[in-house]
Amino acid sequence: MNKQRRIELSIGRRDFVVGAALTGATLPLGSMAGAATSDTSTTQTGSIMETRRLGTLEVSEIGAGAMSISGTYGPPADIAQGIQTLRTAHDNGVTFFDTAEVYGPHTNEELVGEALAPMRDKVKIATKFGFALDGTTARDSRPERIKRVAEESLKRLRTDRIDLFYQHRVDRNVPIEDVAGAVKDLIQEGKVLHFGLSEASAKTIRRAHAVQAVTAVQTEYSVIERSPETNGVLATCEELGIGFVPWGPLGMGYLTGSIDSKTKFDPKTDLRANFERFSAENMAANMPIVTFLRQFAAKKGVTPSAVALAWLRAQKPFIVPIPGTRNIDHLVENLGALRVELTPEDLAEINAVLSTITVHGGRMSPMFTESVDVEA
Repeated sequence: MNKQRRIELSIGRRDFVVGAALTGATLPLGSMAGAATSDTSTTQTGSIMETRRLGTLEVSEIGAGAMSISGTYGPPADIAQGIQTLRTAHDNGVTFFDTAEVYGPHTNEELVGEALAPMRDKVKIATKFGFALDGTTARDSRPERIKRVAEESLKRLRTDRIDLFYQHRVDRNVPIEDVAGAVKDLIQEGKVLHFGLSEASAKTIRRAHAVQAVTAVQTEYSVIERSPETNGVLATCEELGIGFVPWGPLGMGYLTGSIDSKTKFDPKTDLRANFERFSAENMAANMPIVTFLRQFAAKKGVTPSAVALAWLRAQKPFIVPIPGTRNIDHLVENLGALRVELTPEDLAEINAVLSTITVHGGRMSPMFTESVDVEA
């Protein structure tokens, strides 16, 4: 498929992309005490990118979410721009890249495959299965479909193995043991190297892990969305030696400080238009969080994004956030997290302030919230 055709497909499938971007992702970077290994690389800015382990999978301490390049938070980016952004991330030490069958659908995997082909053996690629791709948020994790998706994803990604294969959302019609068993078969065949779950409950994680070791769990987590701390998911990952990959580590862009109550989102191209937390009223009510991040970042000489990423990485040594961007300038801002060293006093100050602020609005629309697996 030529480049022009991919661009046309990316734009032509926008309606589905908006409904499909359910998981989040987000793009790169950070360094911090608690990294699970001592391996490092020096970025173009002179900062140090260390590595961490998700289970037994070693990756850069911050990864790159590619989802937004193909749309979701606005129209799709130019293909060449997306490729340049991902390759620049790699040039700056990022070795962990996140995509999914549903992004586009399909076009994001194609973009990631093209962008990373020259350095395939130096990076780890995560992708996802589990949506029916019928224009709704319906799930389909039947074992036969999982195996078919794997074959198709391998072709789009231009690779012979998927480093990390997530179930994108739990399918209530398919026992998780059957899902884990299907991925186990793929691992035995060498087509998949590691198994992951996205937005799964602690109970589901345990059931899956008993059949096939779960390497990573992906769930939204940030200074504005801290549910993994209280719903048992983060604790379960720590107990079982499972890595944790936060999507939306910058609050879907809100924590960057570039969004306020006057910001308008196009419901045809931007998923956030229908999310409660992004109503004008709730964005105004949540502004104390951004104001504090700005003030704290100014003391550190970095951006609010850098502080938000540094805080997240400081929570556990097995956490690897995947902020996502299509913009090189924003990528550079995120790289500022590599220069942030949060002391115990800093963390105490941040947590003390956050504990006094009430977060307003649900993190997703009711339709998307329904697809999140929760304890009965």
